Amino acid sequence: MQVVVRSGTIEEAIQIQEQIPEFENGYTAAEYTNRLLGGESVILIAEIAGKLAGFKVGYDRFLDGKVFYSWMGGVVPAFRGQGVAKILLQKMEVWCKLKGYRSLKFKTRNSHRSMIHFAIHQGFNVVDFEPQPNPDDSKIYFSKEL
Repeated sequence: MQVVVRSGTIEEAIQIQEQIPEFENGYTAAEYTNRLLGGESVILIAEIAGKLAGFKVGYDRFLDGKVFYSWMGGVVPAFRGQGVAKILLQKMEVWCKLKGYRSLKFKTRNSHRSMIHFAIHQGFNVVDFEPQPNPDDSKIYFSKEL
C-alpha cells in the first residue's frame, strides 16, 4: 500500500496519538499549541488508503534555526511494519534541510526499544542519557546531522 504524507493539524496529530498505546498519557491540544508557538514548526500526517496511519511533529525548540527538534511522532499499530515511520522521518529531514536546519534531535524513553532501534538504523547518534529511578523511564537523547 502507498503511504501518503501531507501537512496536518494538531487535531489530526492528537487523533493518531490516541491510537498509539505507547502514549498512554498523551499531550493535549493546549500543549501542542504552546510548543508550536515559538519558531518554525511542522506537523506531518501519514495516510494509507485514506486512513490516518502515523504522524510526526517538530519545532525549533532551541530557536537557533540550526537544530530542529522532533518532538512527537508514532505509527498506529495496525500500520506498523510498512515503512511509515521511515517515510515520515525522510519527509521531516527534507523539510528541515529546505529550511536551513543542520541537525535533527529528539529524545525517547528507555522503554521504547523499537524507537531506539529505529533511530540507530536511521543514522542517529546517542548524544546524552538522563537516568531515572525506574530505568524504563530514563531518557535517551539522539541527534543526526542533515
